[in-house]
Amino acid sequence: MRVLLAGGGTAGHTSPLLATADALRRLQPDIEITCLGTPRGLENRVVPEAGYPLELIPPVPLPRRPNADLFRVPGRLRGAVKETLAIIDRVRPDVVVGYGGYVSVPAYLAARRRRLPLVVHEQNALPGLANKVGARVATRVAVSFPDTRLPKAEYVGLPIRRMISQLDRAALQAEAREFFGLDPDRPTLVVTGGSQGARRLNQSVSGAARELGEAGVQVLHIVGPKGTADPGPAPAGAPPYVVLDFVDRMDLALAAADLMVCRGGASSVTEAAAVGVPAVFVPLPIGNGEQDLNVRPVVDAGGALVVADDAFTSAWVAANVPGLANDGERLAAMGAAASGLIPRDADEKLARIVLECAPGPIP
Repeated sequence: MRVLLAGGGTAGHTSPLLATADALRRLQPDIEITCLGTPRGLENRVVPEAGYPLELIPPVPLPRRPNADLFRVPGRLRGAVKETLAIIDRVRPDVVVGYGGYVSVPAYLAARRRRLPLVVHEQNALPGLANKVGARVATRVAVSFPDTRLPKAEYVGLPIRRMISQLDRAALQAEAREFFGLDPDRPTLVVTGGSQGARRLNQSVSGAARELGEAGVQVLHIVGPKGTADPGPAPAGAPPYVVLDFVDRMDLALAAADLMVCRGGASSVTEAAAVGVPAVFVPLPIGNGEQDLNVRPVVDAGGALVVADDAFTSAWVAANVPGLANDGERLAAMGAAASGLIPRDADEKLARIVLECAPGPIP
């Protein structure tokens, strides 16, 4: 059996794609998996590193509002579909799977033209434009959140890789903190803006470094490939404040954390909640409001706090985070509330849907 997985750009698309690929290999070891991406996305690094072949097509951005780029979409789309059809004719997949984003619309249209089964997975609670298009022609539609409005939607959750879904945080905590150069016993805050970083998070948390240090809270701050954070000079004996551009071992970052500050992307929400890490979510204030919807189930259950982007200042961090990071009883209750919400087996559920769409016996 051969499968083409289309998704790229940020970790929000590539992480569930890779989790599905791994699950497909576990269920059917002889499966042939090819990934489809664009030349400028995160997939150019993470897909080859995971051991999967990657084919590239030109990106086709879909403007959220009418502008000059809107008139360029038809020509770009025709070119991208043509290249996708050439890849499909060469790879000859039995099923095409799309995760939304720039690369998926050409894959959806090419799959329909070749009359191939199509599976669409939507990561966010509020669907993106690409998957609204794809869902209309898809054989099966899987979603990460139960109330996502798409035709034929089946709730499976967001596929996450087993290094996270099977994570035992308590057992790995000491190793994780040593790996990042952290103290094994101090309350630990992990800050991440996702694969691209987040300037607001970087500035607001690093601006409260003194108050965090005075409260005994150490920080692992993942600023993103182009991000910066300046916690200032640390006084003698202050807790560590570790700044990194990128972390490949997100399982270790989650294991090290007592509390996390992050955006409201589907991957960030799902990974933190699935393994019981209490969080302060700061949804991205642009887009269609999908991040606000993503975080709502965890917040409503008591597993996280949500703070508006413009309210998340250094003063807010200084006033609220040190006390929370030192409140073990509250953190334990938040972690338990979060972990009961999120399915950890979405990777296998989606993989089985893919296999069900292809000819031949299902493992």
